[in-house]
Amino acid sequence: MKSFLWSVLFCASLLLSDALATYQLNAGDPQLIAAQSYAQTRNNGRPPFRTLDPSKTDSQCRSRPLDLVFIIDSSRSVRPGEFEKVKIFLADMVDTLDVGSDATRVAVVNYASTVKIEFLLKSHFNKPDMKKAISRIEPLAAGTMTGLAIKTAVNEAFTEESGARPRSRKITKVAIIVTDGRPQDQVEEVSAAARALGIEIYAVGVDRADMRSLQLMASIPLEDHVFYVETYGVIEKLTSKFRKTLCEMKAAVVVVEDPCKCEARLAFQKQTQAAIQQLTAKIERLENMVGRA
Repeated sequence: MKSFLWSVLFCASLLLSDALATYQLNAGDPQLIAAQSYAQTRNNGRPPFRTLDPSKTDSQCRSRPLDLVFIIDSSRSVRPGEFEKVKIFLADMVDTLDVGSDATRVAVVNYASTVKIEFLLKSHFNKPDMKKAISRIEPLAAGTMTGLAIKTAVNEAFTEESGARPRSRKITKVAIIVTDGRPQDQVEEVSAAARALGIEIYAVGVDRADMRSLQLMASIPLEDHVFYVETYGVIEKLTSKFRKTLCEMKAAVVVVEDPCKCEARLAFQKQTQAAIQQLTAKIERLENMVGRA
């Protein structure tokens, strides 16, 4: 009886080892990953005062069509003036893009302890209307449920009912997360699930943002998808970085949806590890019963 039980555990362990080895091969060097971020130098001078002007638009490039969802943190730690900076950043990003029904569609998901979809991908197809909607966004305050926000974006914002194009159209789906804190819920598995669906995730950290959490959320390579600025006062400088990233990509470039199943393997690894722990506990209980018999 003991021999049979331990044979089952041994086989399960081999399965877990294979999953772990494959995942580590694809994950890369941890020391390299830890160093992968875009560090923004603090600007000690007073930045020029700006307000959001919805009527002013400026097309900077002809980007490839995107289904783009901004996921913005408006928790208690984000002061009202700082949140205005975030809104100006969003408006600048809208100006950068080639917005339209057949071009780039934009949605905004606002979150704190709760999540609010401010507008959907199907809501606005011109820049003035989109920027007016951005100007009306109000902070939600309270906590930082980043995982819930990502899950909501996947389930409610990146759907065809909400304006996302069908997969057959091969329109790249992009999420840009802006946060200044540490998530109060789990982000690793929901982010992996989103990436496995073909959503390219960029993580922007401000001030007190937790770098490890940004890395867990972002797509690979991390040096291209994780950004950091020291204050909201200089977040607008990231617009040029995103302009370069989004505008220089050719229309023929398409994100392939997890061809090596790396994201799915991460979820499988966690499930297998939990199953082995449960199996080990059951074997120990059976051994105790056999011993007492």
